[in-house]
Formats: sequence, C-alpha cells, structure tokens
Amino acid sequence: MTRVLTAERKEPLSGTTRSVVVFLHGYGANGADLLGLADPLSEHLPDTLFVAPDAPERCAGSPMGYQWFPIPWIDGSSEEESERGMQSAIADLNAFLDALMVDEDVLPEQVVLFGFSQGSMMSLHVAPRREDAVAGVVAFSGRLLSPETLKDEVVSKMSILLVHGDEDDVVPPQSLPAAAEALQEAGFQDVFAHIQKGTGHGIAQDGLSVALAFMRDKLGL
Repeated sequence: MTRVLTAERKEPLSGTTRSVVVFLHGYGANGADLLGLADPLSEHLPDTLFVAPDAPERCAGSPMGYQWFPIPWIDGSSEEESERGMQSAIADLNAFLDALMVDEDVLPEQVVLFGFSQGSMMSLHVAPRREDAVAGVVAFSGRLLSPETLKDEVVSKMSILLVHGDEDDVVPPQSLPAAAEALQEAGFQDVFAHIQKGTGHGIAQDGLSVALAFMRDKLGL
C-alpha cells in the first residue's frame, strides 16, 4: 500500500496549467527547500505549476526533514533497510505522479522531474521505468542508482540533464560521467551535462540557467 505524499505548490503565473515541474528534494530536507526555485523560474515558465512533495519518511539523520530512503553510512541503517525504503518510496512517488497528472489534466510529456541529490537519484531511477516518458529529467548533484539494471529495466526514454558542482564533497562529481555513460549505454539519446565550476553540493545560478533553458526546450516553450 502506497503512502500519500504531501506537497507544497506554486500556481502558474498565468493562471493556466500547461506544464508541471515536480521538485524532488534531497536527504534531510523537505519540499519547501526546493519550491523557492519556482520564484526565479516562474516568470520564464508562466504556464507551469510547480509542485514539491515531501519524501515519505522522517529522516533519522536530520529529524526535522524527510528522506526518500535511509542512507546506511549516515544513519546507521542496514543495506536491506535502505533497499526496502527505496522500493517503498518508488511506489509512493509513482502513485503521486499518477494522481498529479489526473488531477491537473496533464500528459506525461508536459511534466519535468527536477531533483536534487537524493531527489535526483529518485528521478533518474523512477522516470525511465514508467510506462510513458515525461518531458525530461533535471538531476542536480545526484547519481544513478543500480546502473547495472537500467538497460534491462528501462521502459521509456526521455531527455536528461545532469548537473554537478566540481567541488561537491557529498556526492562525488565523478557520479555525473558515470551516470551519463550508463544512460547512453541503455539507449538514451539526449543526455546533457553541465559542470558548475567552484560549486559544492548545491544549485548555482549557472546550473539553474542551464536547467531553465533545458525545461523550456523540452516543454516546447
């Protein structure tokens, strides 16, 4: 049985929803942590609804925040608990996306998943295994989970933008080329990458500008 994800949202500036950006936050944060990005983005995406769900579990490593799944080397969980948590969160996120598209009357090709860190890991894992391709995935400071299974499990292919800071000391910058290589080997044709120079584990202005251009292109704006 899936858990219902609560979400904060910023309505389209135009008052009409023609596309949706779903923000997926990192470990120990919450939906509001990324929803602030809607402010600089919305003027360039006036018909876009921005939605930012909280991950389904309270975070052991950061009790005020949430997690998509446990991280053993941070919170002392077992590998089994981490895997079990991830599988549950995958089901929760898929149910959330299904309901969102029905409620907002949008098609998958009108939706972009925008993840940060653990939220990027969820985006990169979930989107290719969904029946219908979303417009695109923006993955900041993340990595590709289970790259060895992607080729056999991929169901749909979409454009993907990978962004990473070259000074990230949380998720190694080498995660970007590793993800790009695995995605291309699995048949993804449109994989783009941007390195944020002098940036740690975060979203810099240059990365956000590249993400905006990517989203406008993939949403046909």
